[in-house]
Amino acid sequence: MPFKISTKFFIKFFFGFSAVFFLIFSGCVRQETPKKVSLLKRAVESSVDVNDIEKNTLKFGFDLRLDPKEDVRIYSPFLEYLQNAAGKRFSIKFTEKYEDTVDNLGKGITHFAAIGPLSYAAGREKYGNGIRYLASGVNKEGDPRYYAVIFTRPGGSIRSIKDLKGKPFAFGPKMSTQGHLIPRKMLEDEGITLRDMSSYIHTDSHMSTVGVVLNGEYEAGGIQDALARRLEREGKIRILKISEPYPSSIIAYNSAVDAETVKAVRSALLVLEPEGKHKDKLVDWNQTEMPLGFISINESEFYKVAVLARRYGLLK
Repeated sequence: MPFKISTKFFIKFFFGFSAVFFLIFSGCVRQETPKKVSLLKRAVESSVDVNDIEKNTLKFGFDLRLDPKEDVRIYSPFLEYLQNAAGKRFSIKFTEKYEDTVDNLGKGITHFAAIGPLSYAAGREKYGNGIRYLASGVNKEGDPRYYAVIFTRPGGSIRSIKDLKGKPFAFGPKMSTQGHLIPRKMLEDEGITLRDMSSYIHTDSHMSTVGVVLNGEYEAGGIQDALARRLEREGKIRILKISEPYPSSIIAYNSAVDAETVKAVRSALLVLEPEGKHKDKLVDWNQTEMPLGFISINESEFYKVAVLARRYGLLK
């Protein structure tokens, strides 16, 4: 049973790009005002439309982490593993807007999704039991928790978090646990609130946060620990502080998915060995928040995240 997303995705992207280029070029010749076009969104949505006509295909979404190309490259082999292990057909449902991932899950547009605990808390508040917990990612220490990191540029003048007072700061998406929620608490623990910053921004992904800091637009930013540790090893950033642990990213599902399918997917997740027998089936899985696979935890662990989210007005 072949995996559908990769080939069609890039073929659609190529022809979509060619068509848009032709239209823009023709418009310039006629001196018409060109319209802003999202090539990635058009390409991916076209691919999803093709998959939508296929019966028995489970749609899988994910919160943006790196950049679209990298995220798809990482999740495609993972879904191929799930497809073979669970005996179900999967395809990627990509979204450009961070919050759309959990909304798609709640509305039943997607069946499964990899989301952060803040997205899960928000989804549960909005859709109730329409969104359900399946499994939690395990970090490299074998723990179903992860960390956030506040970082800056190497060689810059910022030496500690206290130095960020009055400086511009880059958060990740507003509903990102590692990119916004935890870094915001880390700053407040050092006596720095949003009012104490000269400015702040919410980017669309962790990698975008890295970009605006490294190009000098912002003095520091908050991102996930796996990415931060890798970039520091490469000498690209300097970590100022690592947070206390919080519940890791999870796989959630829409309650309309039948029990047999849920059981099959859960079983496939729990036996996944990314550093063992399944290592060759995955691509750069160590860059995710689930480098050692998955386990099930008590949902009460997410209470800590929900409390912070309400404190910052992210939940009612």
